[in-house]
Amino acid sequence: MPKVSSLVVPYASYLRVYEPLAAFPEPERGHWARYARRTDRPSYQDELRRSLADLLPTPPVPVPVHESSDAFVVEADGVVCVCPWRTRLRGWQALGELPGQLPTPVLDAVLPPVVRRQTAADYEQWLVRNPDARPWIRTSTWQVPLNWFVLVSDEERQFEKGYEEGREGDEAAACAPVLRYRTPMVQARRRVARGLRTLRDTIDEGPLVDGLTDVGRWLEEFHPRSLVELDYGGLVHALSEEQLDEDHSAADVAEGIEALRNGDGEGAGEAYARLMERWRAVRDRQFSN
Repeated sequence: MPKVSSLVVPYASYLRVYEPLAAFPEPERGHWARYARRTDRPSYQDELRRSLADLLPTPPVPVPVHESSDAFVVEADGVVCVCPWRTRLRGWQALGELPGQLPTPVLDAVLPPVVRRQTAADYEQWLVRNPDARPWIRTSTWQVPLNWFVLVSDEERQFEKGYEEGREGDEAAACAPVLRYRTPMVQARRRVARGLRTLRDTIDEGPLVDGLTDVGRWLEEFHPRSLVELDYGGLVHALSEEQLDEDHSAADVAEGIEALRNGDGEGAGEAYARLMERWRAVRDRQFSN
């Protein structure tokens, strides 16, 4: 396939759901079955490059005109599972979150108000025709939300070191480290339910409880035999391999929740402090020059 760019695009993490082919109605199921047999499937870097390329024209194109026909594919226990990109839907949703993330003058310079208004109107019209639409992918920049770690366990952690340093572009992306977790949907839902019970019994309502509640509702919309993946994605380019190797955030989150469950406030505080120190250091890089 043609390359949009040879640049490595950071710095986002991802929460993905891979559904078995049986979860999709025809003719979409047939499309994904054929797609899964391809050997030239694009990567998450290709997806990001395409999105950034759309922002270069004047006026910019914040949301693709047509929905993507690409997906990520994995095979779990002999079952082919796919995670559709749904780039257009995710673009609309991301656009709605921008006002809370960027100062108004910066936002107006990047995406003029007239472009944002027209894009929002297009989304409203689309939702009328697709009221049950939901993305298979959630994205977070410069961090992994702590509530995501509740879904996985340290035993499911997969860390692959990079190799052949000094390359550029696509080759650099191909040899970058990989840090991710994969877990069956039933396990992810069970952990969410158990974690929410503990949090609601021990702490006040807040961002962690709200975020975990939202993620739990999202997971309920997918096939029970799906696979859930937490992927550090482009964050691996913001951290050293030593930092990645030592990062056991899922274990820290599980330890903190278990401490709360046992009434050990000191232990929960220590686990939370480790997490805050680790992820504050990552987020601070967003503002470095």
